[in-house]
Formats: sequence, C-alpha cells, structure tokens
Amino acid sequence: MCGKSTTRGITQTKRLGEVYRATGSNLKRSVAIKALPASVASDTDRLARFQREAEVLATLNHPNIAAIYGLEKTGNFTALVMELVEGEDLSHRIAQGRTNQMRRTFVT
Repeated sequence: MCGKSTTRGITQTKRLGEVYRATGSNLKRSVAIKALPASVASDTDRLARFQREAEVLATLNHPNIAAIYGLEKTGNFTALVMELVEGEDLSHRIAQGRTNQMRRTFVT
C-alpha cells in the first residue's frame, strides 16, 4: 500500500528503484508506483534532487511523458505515483533495435 493506492505486483526492478502496478483507491484507476531504494531515500541531497525533478515533471503535459500524480513519503519510504503506461519496456525495444517505430518529428 502506498498512500491511497493498493499495489498489485511488481512491474520492473531498476537501479533507481522498483516500479509497481497499483490501483488508486480514490479514483479506482491503474497507476505506476516508482519506489526509491533506501540508499536514495536516506541521502538528503539525492532526495532533494528527486523532489525537484518530480516537481518539474508534474508541470509537464506531453504524450511521451508519463503524468505524475503525486509524491508519497512515509518514514524511509519515498515513491512517485504516476500514470501507468502499458506496453513493452523501452530497454527491450532499444536492445532489439526497434526504436524506428517510436521516432516522431517535433516542431518547436
């Protein structure tokens, strides 16, 4: 359980934490919860950087960026609650050389 979300299983484990699939209790929608490892959560400098990055990401609205719904902190546990994006892990696509399907042209 993370804040008001109930986890339904681990999705992936990365160097910067584990990502869980969960259901938000309030809106009953699927979300991803990225839990920081204790080594990051206990380092005040890294935690402050993570907080700043989460704040910046929360201001963005773009189809290629998962939306941030919240930042949960309880004791030594810190996690991002974010949009759950279904599909294949990006690292698998890159390893298989299948990045051409993802390219888009952006005009600024």
